[in-house]
Amino acid sequence: MRLTNFSDYTLRMLMFAASAGDRLFTIEETARAFGVSKAHLNKVANTLTRAGYLTAVRGRSGGLTLGRRPEDIRIGDVIRLTEPDFALVECFATGNQCTITRCCKLSGMLRDALSSFQNALDRYTLADIALTRQNFLVDTPRT
Repeated sequence: MRLTNFSDYTLRMLMFAASAGDRLFTIEETARAFGVSKAHLNKVANTLTRAGYLTAVRGRSGGLTLGRRPEDIRIGDVIRLTEPDFALVECFATGNQCTITRCCKLSGMLRDALSSFQNALDRYTLADIALTRQNFLVDTPRT
């Protein structure tokens, strides 16, 4: 199983936001810090803002800031927000056509594994993975 790049970028943006503290940060600044596309991060920021994880401040001196305390942002919730599905095998998805679904023992094991994965992520918050500003190689903030 692999998380999408969107989920990866989402977690990175939240880590960057946590490192900013009360200071507003920009998508451009985040894109430079990670060497990723500003367009991708625009979509991430939009999703995080709609979900209340980030707050957008408009205007010339605007930017983004965390919309919740890092201790209140559970990693499992973020991943469930950003992953399109957790259909590990065909029988988990809509339109399943597997001929052994009715007697298969694999699906129960995989459901258990997926549940363990999600439960593990639910035990962690953004505070657990937050870094400091010094961990990011970015330009000094604008004043």
